[in-house]
Amino acid sequence: MEDSNHVFTKEQLNTILNTAINQTLGAVDKNNVFDRTIGHDKITGVAGDVIEQSVLGYPADSYQKPDLIVDGVEVELKTTGIRKSKKNSNQYEAKEPMSITAVSPESIVNENFETSNFWHKLEHLLLVYYLYDSEKRVVASEYANFPIKGYDFHEFNDDEIEILKNDWTIVNNYIQELQALHETPEDFYPTISSKLRPNLMMIDTAPKWPHRPRFRLKRAAVTTLVQQYFGEHLESLDADLNSFAKIDQQLNHFTQEYQNKTIKELLYLFNIPIKLGRTGDVAKSVTEQIVTHMFGATSHKISNIKLFKEIGLIGKTITQTASGNRTEDTKLLSIDFTEWLDSDKSFEESSLYNYFNETQFLFIIFEEPSTKSKLLGQIL
Repeated sequence: MEDSNHVFTKEQLNTILNTAINQTLGAVDKNNVFDRTIGHDKITGVAGDVIEQSVLGYPADSYQKPDLIVDGVEVELKTTGIRKSKKNSNQYEAKEPMSITAVSPESIVNENFETSNFWHKLEHLLLVYYLYDSEKRVVASEYANFPIKGYDFHEFNDDEIEILKNDWTIVNNYIQELQALHETPEDFYPTISSKLRPNLMMIDTAPKWPHRPRFRLKRAAVTTLVQQYFGEHLESLDADLNSFAKIDQQLNHFTQEYQNKTIKELLYLFNIPIKLGRTGDVAKSVTEQIVTHMFGATSHKISNIKLFKEIGLIGKTITQTASGNRTEDTKLLSIDFTEWLDSDKSFEESSLYNYFNETQFLFIIFEEPSTKSKLLGQIL
């Protein structure tokens, strides 16, 4: 067994980590990890170093093998920042994507998914969550004020593994294609992140070349892990949808099957109760409910479906006139003026960038027969 691995029983880890919950990173730092932040405001990774060196009691290393041996199983330790959701203060969300391992174009082409460094890092996880309790960016030493909120021994289910496998294969195939087509494929490696981003469901690669990229779990995927750990119930789909291509295929099928039906007809078709408001019409939210029912779900919102939350899929209803013109603007995200005034934050670190970089939009398009038409009479 290599020195890079550190051996524990799950019972030992439960005892150690339960003691740390609700204590700040500074309070548990018995080995004075925060001393290295003195005079180094922008040093990174201090939260993870505290968990490794002061809570679990072993030095950090850069081996590609998982960090721990837990009851004989290799387990990767990830210390992850969470923050209170701006949409719902009772929920937590991921602070940022989760780095997994190097993409390594030179070696990935000789791997398969099941034996890859990528999957080796993700197969068995120990996630330790700390609360990034600040609206603004803080210097490294101030992480000492952030409390540890929980930990999770996590393993992905079969459907998620298929998505991760498909995502990894897309990256692998693209790098193999570059190496087969070009004498100097490294000249084309800068396209890896931008070219593949629209096709990857749960992962991305960052930063951009010439900085050697790493695989990351997208922030939406990490947020789903976080919110499920803290008790949110999400509905699972029976359908096998492990790629955007399959989702697009399913949406095309829905279009062919239900096109030209009115909202009223669709509500009856899917046995969705018609609840009229004061204007004698239904709420606009029923359009999203219709789509969830097309996928065989019972949830009212797309965001309550596990798969769609993991991949950052957001439903937006668009109503057009009979001539194809818009009837209203599409609302997106609220503007965070405080963030915009933060001169230390780059565009790539902003909520605006994260929103458009990770969000996939599902546009639900209806036609308004006339300006006097009720929502019930609009046509898919």
